[in-house]
Parts: sequence; structure tokens; C-alpha cells
Amino acid sequence: MRPRSPIPAGAADEVGRLPLGQRRYLSRREFVSRHGADRADLAAVEAFARAHGLTVRQASAARRAVVLEGHAHRMEAAFGTSLARYTSSRGSYRGRTGPLHLPHELEQVIQAVLGLDDRPQAHVCCRMLPLERLDRAKGRSYTPKRFAELYGFPSRFDGRGQRIAVIELGGGFRRAGLHGYFERLGVEPPRITAVSVDGARNRPGVDQDADGEVMLDLEVIGSTAPGAELVVYFAPVSDRGFIDAVTTAIFDPREPSIVSISWGDAEENWTEQARAVFDDALRAAALLGITVCAASGDSGWTDGVRGDRAHVDYPASSPYALACGGTRLEVRDRRIEEVVWNDHDGRATGGGVSEFYALPRWQRRVRVPRSVNPGGHRGRGVPDVAGNADPETGYLVGNGDDTHPYGGTSAVAPLWAGLVARLNQGCGTRVGYLNPLLYDTIDPSVFNDVPHGGNGRYRARRGSWDACTGYGSPRGRALAAALAL
Repeated sequence: MRPRSPIPAGAADEVGRLPLGQRRYLSRREFVSRHGADRADLAAVEAFARAHGLTVRQASAARRAVVLEGHAHRMEAAFGTSLARYTSSRGSYRGRTGPLHLPHELEQVIQAVLGLDDRPQAHVCCRMLPLERLDRAKGRSYTPKRFAELYGFPSRFDGRGQRIAVIELGGGFRRAGLHGYFERLGVEPPRITAVSVDGARNRPGVDQDADGEVMLDLEVIGSTAPGAELVVYFAPVSDRGFIDAVTTAIFDPREPSIVSISWGDAEENWTEQARAVFDDALRAAALLGITVCAASGDSGWTDGVRGDRAHVDYPASSPYALACGGTRLEVRDRRIEEVVWNDHDGRATGGGVSEFYALPRWQRRVRVPRSVNPGGHRGRGVPDVAGNADPETGYLVGNGDDTHPYGGTSAVAPLWAGLVARLNQGCGTRVGYLNPLLYDTIDPSVFNDVPHGGNGRYRARRGSWDACTGYGSPRGRALAAALAL
């Protein structure tokens, strides 16, 4: 639904450019009073629902959402559309044909109608190392705790006092397995709370890939920010589920300071209305001082889309997300050496140039290349930052009895979430929307430059930002010192 008062253009960037000590974030109460849904609009939508025999299950001024329930034929009549069942490579789903129709009095009130189409809108960005390649990972894979040391995370802080929202669109976890893993690692198991969104819940054992994603996210964050509390939002893997999970997290009374997202899909696979609503949520997060870390994808320059056009992953491509790309890290003579992660079998870090978002003002100095697609669009460059993502040099995670190397950029988003939790604790304030500061103010020397490699159509560049690994991997203590200025 429309906000009571739209967020002014550039408001998030204005906050993001300020040094941390000069920032003032809105409280959730302030945000809702200024930019939440108007009660009259909520009432109008509820009246529309009743007129069509639909039940109002939930209405939220903060999330600017009204959840309706009813038989399919009533939904079809209410919105003037046709629903049917379809089958694709991603499974069976409900979809619609034709446009959606709204009564005249609601045309300016309702910004998006989500949930009629429940096709899968995202996929995991984690990679479990195949068993036949396990020997190649011996001595090259490390625990997440060790990666925090290699990347110089400030050791005086552990994320205490921070809550990290973890978005999961499937899968689940078993507490006994997580506790066994952390005990074996010598880390105090973090407090973990599971939250059900749109009827989804913590369901381990149903989807092995999704279970692996949940395990990777929680064990990377729990190892790199052991003092933080983790709140896991389980939601359906539709556009509505994804957006509802993020808005539920952002406006949760528990007030998470960081959101970690390891799921995504190519920009072109999102509808315009879904991306607009998602962007509104991420813009709200910026004004609330919430950092959103999003994986940039694991299928290189194509982002898994067939054909010869380049694509980038969403929500990582949103200007309000900290897009996290992937490297291959090895330790030689006690020094880390990194190249762009590319297995040359279709598995590589996502990165490139957005076809849907203009070049942000804060990226104008880093020479974002033109898109390799016809027309050479100048758009938002992805990613912003990076970290190890190669399964062969991967993160040793497991159920407590044994461990196995995992990689993918979905390991990098929680890695950065753990680092941001330590930065928040160390700075005594939320670092929030980081992108403008990273590009405009902070010296690139706080990153490990990744000068070699490519993801298929985009190449790394020495000493500068590139469309494979962004600025590079973190030098945590240096970044903490730079933010404290």
C-alpha cells in the first residue's frame, strides 16, 4: 500500500553519506508515523475485501500490507484475473493470466498485489563441495571462525548486543546439531529464535539443499559473531513470502540491526511491482539503521539465465543492499591470496551491471563498466564487497558429528553480517546503510584487493572496484578504524 508520506528521494543516501557519529536513524515508531499506511487506506482495503467475500487475516500499518484470504474464485472476481496451476522446472505453482484490476478508489492506494502467483521466486546461493572433490579441499578449507581471523575481524568484539535477522525461504535446523557444531568449535552456541512467516516454519529434513543453506547461514554468523542473537524468519519461496519475511524482520519489535539474505534470483525474473515493494522495504531499512547483506549469486555473469545476455541477482542489485560477491582464498606463507571465484563449470561469483537500476551517485567514481549486453547500459554495479566463496577453499560446517566444505556467495552474506555485528558493537552505533560511505569516504585500503580472474564476461581490475568482487574482501580491523573516524 502507499505510504502516508513517501520517503523523500535521496533520503537514504543523505543518511548513508554521514559519518556514523552524525547519523540519526528513525525509530520504528517514528517511521510508521511518517511513512506507514494511513488508517483510512487500510479501512478502504478492508471494505473492498468484505465486499468480495474475502477475509482480512492481517493488517499492518508498519508493513503497509493487508493479508486477504478466500476461495480462488473470489480472488479472481475481486481482482478481475484468472488463476490456474502450472508446472515448470521449479515445480508446480499457482499463476495468473491477464492483468489485475482494481476499483477506481483503490488505484492510488494499492501499490502491489502479491500472493496470487506463488511460483518460486528465489533459490539458494550455497554450494556443497562434491564428494569426488573432497581431497582437493584438504588443508584449504577452514572453519568460519578461522575465516574471521584471516580477514582480521576486530577480536575485541563478538557482536554482543546485536540481533541479526536471517531470511530463509525453506529448510530448517535442529538445535542439537547446531549446539554440537558450536561446542566442537569451542564457541558458545548463540541464542537462536525461529519466526514463522505466512505459515512457513522451521522444517528440517524436507529439502536438503535448503537445510544446507540454513546450516551454513547460522553457523557462519554464529561463529563470526558469537555474542549476537540470531532471529530466523522462515517464509515461502514466493515473491510475497520473500518480501513478507524481510518486512517482518525490519519492523520486528526485537529490532534486528542486520539482515542477512542468501537467496535471490535474476532481476528479470522479478515483476516490477514486486521489486518496487522490496526496494521500499530496503529503503526503510536504511532509514532505520539496518544493514542488509545480500549474496550476489553463484552462476557467474548469466545468473543462471539461459542465453547470451548478462544478468545480475536481485535483491543484491538493489542500491540499498550490500551486495556480497565471491573469491577463492588460499593461505601462502601466512598471507592470504585471493582470486575471483570461478569453477569454470557455470559456478562462479555473480557480478555485473544492473539493467534495472541506474548508476548510483556514490558509484560514479569507481568506473563501473558499461553492461556487456547490447546497448551498453550504465547501471548499478554488483557486487560491493566480497569474501571467500569457493567450495574447494570453503567453510567447514556440519551437524556436530562431522563437517564438510561449503561455499557460494551465500556464505559471504552471513560472513559480512557477522563482521557488521562486530562493527556495530565496536562503534557503539549501527553502521546501517554502508554503501555511500564505502564508495565516497572510506579508503579502499581497508579491503584486500582481488586483482585476478573473472566470472565469464566481467574481469577483475587491480587496485580498484570491479564487477566480480567489488572492492574485495574485508580487512576487518582497518575497516573498524575507518568507520570510527
